[in-house]
Amino acid sequence: MAEVIFDKQFRKYYNQRIFPSLKLTDRFNERLKIFCKNPAHAVLNDHPLHSTLQGCRAFSITKDIRVVYQIIDDNLVRFLNIGTHNQVYKQ
Repeated sequence: MAEVIFDKQFRKYYNQRIFPSLKLTDRFNERLKIFCKNPAHAVLNDHPLHSTLQGCRAFSITKDIRVVYQIIDDNLVRFLNIGTHNQVYKQ
């Protein structure tokens, strides 16, 4: 079971991009529970990132909404960013 910490930037983006939508908030909470129990669950479509985000991973909240995170150790991850594909991957 993974423990999650939320980066300051993640909280900012969550409040701007996700929180205003009850549907997205509910979906995020569902996926967060799944992630904490089993980060490799197929529904999350978890994958490693490349290029400027090398060393990070991402999983899907919806078809277009992603969470970018970093593994700190075996039991701890830090959520770094959340938003649409374009929002989280553009640098």
